[in-house]
Amino acid sequence: MSTLPFMTDEQDTGSRSLHKLDARSLRGLAHPLRMRLLASLRLNGPATASQLAEKLGESSGATSYHLRQLAAHGFVEDDPARGKGRERWWKAAHQGTLFDGELYQDPDPAVRGAVDLFMHEIATTHTQELSTWLGTMRDWPEEWVTSSDMSDFTLRLTPELTRELNTKLHELIESYRALEPAPGTPGAEQVRLHTHVFPRTAE
Repeated sequence: MSTLPFMTDEQDTGSRSLHKLDARSLRGLAHPLRMRLLASLRLNGPATASQLAEKLGESSGATSYHLRQLAAHGFVEDDPARGKGRERWWKAAHQGTLFDGELYQDPDPAVRGAVDLFMHEIATTHTQELSTWLGTMRDWPEEWVTSSDMSDFTLRLTPELTRELNTKLHELIESYRALEPAPGTPGAEQVRLHTHVFPRTAE
């Protein structure tokens, strides 16, 4: 599964730097504010605890504490090139997170609970991002509105075919990284893609 900027599956991701989750690091990340902090640093670039607090509507004490926890688990690190005096800047240590499906079966209930929280936070983020787009789409040029997509499909597949479909979807999306325009190119914007693939019981 791929949930930019949180996780991707085990396929080849080229030159992207990824943080592979294990039981310990998953428990360190599976907290709503920590996931929001990491997402902001990955999507928007380096920031201070105070800047993140203002952006996310949190206290600087809370953002400072959770940034230190993320650093302890290897998700973020200092950005000394930007620091001035006692001002501490943080940056994401990796571009994405590699999720090991075996964590679903971990014998430790605390780890399984962390998996559940992690997944539900990702689903919440996707819902919020889509709602924000729908609420602001009239502020965007027509070419962006007409190039956006919100579709769903139903297929009858085996688990093997479903994994093959996921792999091909991810490979297609990754192939567009080589086509990304240079920073500052007029008309170029960050584009978010969500993929949700899951079985359902037919009624």
